[in-house]
Amino acid sequence: MTLSSAPGKVYLFGEHAVVYGEPAVPCAIERRARVRVEARDDDHVRVRATDLSLDGFTVEYHGSTDERPDVDVDRSLVDAAMGYVDAAVDQARDAADAPDAGFDIVVESDIPLGAGLGSSAAVVVAGIDAATRELGHELPPEEVADRAFRAEYEVQDGQASRADTFCSAMGGAVRVEGDDCRAIDTPALPFVVGFDGGAGDTGELVAGVRRLKEEYDFAADTVESIGDIVRRGEELLTESDPSAQPSEELLTELGRLMDFDHGLLEALGVSSRSLDAMVWAARDAGAYGAKLTGAGGGGCIVALDPTPETRTALRFTPGCEDAFRAELAREGVRAEDADDGGGEEDAAIDGDVIDDGDGDGV
Repeated sequence: MTLSSAPGKVYLFGEHAVVYGEPAVPCAIERRARVRVEARDDDHVRVRATDLSLDGFTVEYHGSTDERPDVDVDRSLVDAAMGYVDAAVDQARDAADAPDAGFDIVVESDIPLGAGLGSSAAVVVAGIDAATRELGHELPPEEVADRAFRAEYEVQDGQASRADTFCSAMGGAVRVEGDDCRAIDTPALPFVVGFDGGAGDTGELVAGVRRLKEEYDFAADTVESIGDIVRRGEELLTESDPSAQPSEELLTELGRLMDFDHGLLEALGVSSRSLDAMVWAARDAGAYGAKLTGAGGGGCIVALDPTPETRTALRFTPGCEDAFRAELAREGVRAEDADDGGGEEDAAIDGDVIDDGDGDGV
């Protein structure tokens, strides 16, 4: 039995624009997905998800099925959750040259599904790492990141970027522009996250930006402007001392750039009333800056504030379901002690078991 974990992330700058070749700077945070894998003696895959913002479900398959677990959550999110795990299994089988490998998989996560904190990337990264380790084929984090990107690219119909998966695999702050991915040494920024309890449809939101960009030149200019913000933010980070506390000057300028970025994302139609309300609550509470993080449409905002004021203000903001401080996760994907946290037989699961017998995949 093998257990791996991988962190979620917030976008300091650059979501949506990164899909079109502009740079982005995501930062890993200490909210993790954990995937426990045990090899089977057949080619079946049994997936047990104990949270992922769902009520919990179990799926067993080695074929195609139109059935889905009976859980109180949008079907597209359930399909996506199953699709990501399935794609991770395919990548692990390919990496280990074990096309008929079967697995029992347990997925647990501190990261809300579809909320803009990189839950799918963390699950895929941890899943590939755990499954390949279980098959005796350990991968370097760079290869885990590449294979996780391929998995997300497949599930998201070619609309994924490398940002989420690279950040989750490597940890810390990273800079992604197309296929160029590298780490950035940065101080430990004081992130505060607000969550409205919802989730946006990433595919629909990305497609909406694409339509705007194709129809209006000024929308294309807006995407390019987000790229300019990212480049300026990257300069500030690389000029700072990563071993020191972030300076007032650095936080002030990063916060201004975050505010600009949110305004541009709002203009592209990917914000929402709840996200805007949380952004303004954070700013009114004295945050250096605040913006949505991820695809938008609902989910999370990220603010810069070392004090408790922003977190307190968010908790009293209508529409905000949770607010928490998010430490920078310096370490990306990692192996964990498989005996910690109980075995899969101890996991409390509600849901149906689906057992099917023909074809491949979900």
